[in-house]
Amino acid sequence: MRTLLPALLIALAGVASCGQSGAVPARPAGSAAPTASTTSTTAPSAGRPLAGRVVVIDPGHQLGNSRHRARIERRVWIGNGYTACNTTGTSTDSGFPEATFTWRVAKRMRIELRALGARVILTRKANSRGLWGPCVDARGRRGNAVPADLKVSIHGDGSYAAGAHGFHVIYAPDHRPTADSYRGSRRLAESTRAAMGRAGFARANYLAGGDGLDVRSDLGTLNLSNMPTVMVECGNMRNPADARRMSSPSGEQRYAAALVRGVRSFLVGR
Repeated sequence: MRTLLPALLIALAGVASCGQSGAVPARPAGSAAPTASTTSTTAPSAGRPLAGRVVVIDPGHQLGNSRHRARIERRVWIGNGYTACNTTGTSTDSGFPEATFTWRVAKRMRIELRALGARVILTRKANSRGLWGPCVDARGRRGNAVPADLKVSIHGDGSYAAGAHGFHVIYAPDHRPTADSYRGSRRLAESTRAAMGRAGFARANYLAGGDGLDVRSDLGTLNLSNMPTVMVECGNMRNPADARRMSSPSGEQRYAAALVRGVRSFLVGR
């Protein structure tokens, strides 16, 4: 970041509304998405290696989405087509919601990243049954104006395939909406996968290839981000072992710590 105060003012003034849709403003000709080499006026130190960095965390879904079906089913533009504003998300068989899991992990990540010196932006500010959204187009654009260094979108999967368990990391392909951020997103995906593996999490056993990575062009959160961005399906909430881990404080902390290590590795290599 060249200066922090203007960035803060922009972030406060430019929070995207869930009700916005339509075509995404074109990026300036020749512009490139922020990468790990983004410069900062705040020098990092041994104790604060992420000083001056800006990280966007997207806790998937919202606890009240199921109460606002008409709003979350409204179609929004995601760079290469239209899709639903948002979805309800999944849950464990005992009813623990994905939205609550992602919110708790995001808050734990925010604590750790701030301790490392980073500025953290969340795409939503609460986890409430009275709230809905934001839409995926707003989530995708969050942090673009700052500009942020990267974005991590946290999710939990809901596969009913027999024995399906484990995590996988999703990034967008080298296509029109994300051509300038594709390489950075792929590196961030690889860094995240490595950090999750070092933390002892198994790669998803229900995806083709079994390498823990997935490439998708239909996700607005990825398509509309002008920065390296990944979506992490931390585990399968319909699997008993994954569900126990994802609904426990110790498990949520393990996920948060692993994701922070992936961010740190991508930005500063350690």
